[in-house]
Amino acid sequence: MRRNILILSATALVLCACSTPTTNGTPTPSSDGSSPGPSASTGLPPGVPKVEKSIDVTQFKQTPCSILTKAQAEELLGPSAEAKPRDDSAGPACAWTVASFRPRIDVVFGTGPDGGTASVYAAKDKAYKLVEPLEPVDGYPVTAYGVTDRRTEGDCSVSLGISDTQTIGIALLQSEANVGKKDPCVAAREGAIRVLATIRGGN
Repeated sequence: MRRNILILSATALVLCACSTPTTNGTPTPSSDGSSPGPSASTGLPPGVPKVEKSIDVTQFKQTPCSILTKAQAEELLGPSAEAKPRDDSAGPACAWTVASFRPRIDVVFGTGPDGGTASVYAAKDKAYKLVEPLEPVDGYPVTAYGVTDRRTEGDCSVSLGISDTQTIGIALLQSEANVGKKDPCVAAREGAIRVLATIRGGN
C-alpha cells in the first residue's frame, strides 16, 4: 500500500501555486511562500526553467515499456531486470524489477498536460514535502519530489520536463544493499538520462 501511494504521488501533478526564485540560473524553492505572477518573457513563474524544445512521446505512451531498453534497465538495476506494464491512474506506465520488489524503477506518462515543472515547484510545502531541482539533462529540467522525503529509505521520484506543460514521472527504489551509499534521487536522475536518450533515439 505504501508503495502504491508513492507511485501515485510520483505522477499526480495537479497542483497549486508558490514562488521559485532563481539563483545564478539555478531554480531554487521559495522560502517566503509568496506567489508572483508569470514571467513576461517565458510565461512561466519566476525561477521555473523553460523547455526550449518540446518532445513528443505519443509513441511511447502506446508502449510504455519501450522507454527503457533491457540494457538500460540493467545498467540501473542490475542483471536480469524485467519490464512489466502496469496500471496507473495518471497514465501509461511500466515497472522494471530484478527478481523481487527491490530494486525497482517505474516510468509514468501523463494522459495529457500536467502543468509541467511549474506544477512540481508550485507544490513545495503543499502537496510535496520534497521539491528539489537537480541538474538538467541536456537542457531538460529534472526535479526530485515526494509527498514525504524518503531518500534515507532509498526511495526517490523525479520529474523530467519534456515541455513547459508536460513531465514524465520516474520513481526509483534502491536495493537494500545500496541504501545510504548513493543518493536515490541521483540514481533516479540517471534513469531520466536514459529515458531521454531513448526518446531522442525514437523521434
